[in-house]
Amino acid sequence: MIPRGVRNVAIIAAIAAVVAFVPHGSSSAGFVGTLLTIVLNVLFALFAVQLYQRFRTDIYGLGDRHRLILYASIGAFVLAMAGRDRLAGSGPGTLLLIVMIAGALGGLFACFTRWRAYRL
Repeated sequence: MIPRGVRNVAIIAAIAAVVAFVPHGSSSAGFVGTLLTIVLNVLFALFAVQLYQRFRTDIYGLGDRHRLILYASIGAFVLAMAGRDRLAGSGPGTLLLIVMIAGALGGLFACFTRWRAYRL
């Protein structure tokens, strides 16, 4: 039986060899990376659907105002993460990125404290 670490290093070396020695290997690696990103995003979406289905009554129990804060916070965080490469490239953009993430975290914290008050 091959040790786990040796196997993992061999897999990484094989992928590196494909990228380095196969013609157009870098574009193939880019395709595989894009494919993995799509799969990861689909898994995140399925996880979000599962969370929504599991905690639907808790979400509606927050009330309209805090439910709006929850959805806006999640949207702001997703928007900040989608544009972080462009935003982080300039000073005002970095400040906007920090404000968006801090606002999203503040909104999520407000919803969490509201949920805890009703949950206990």
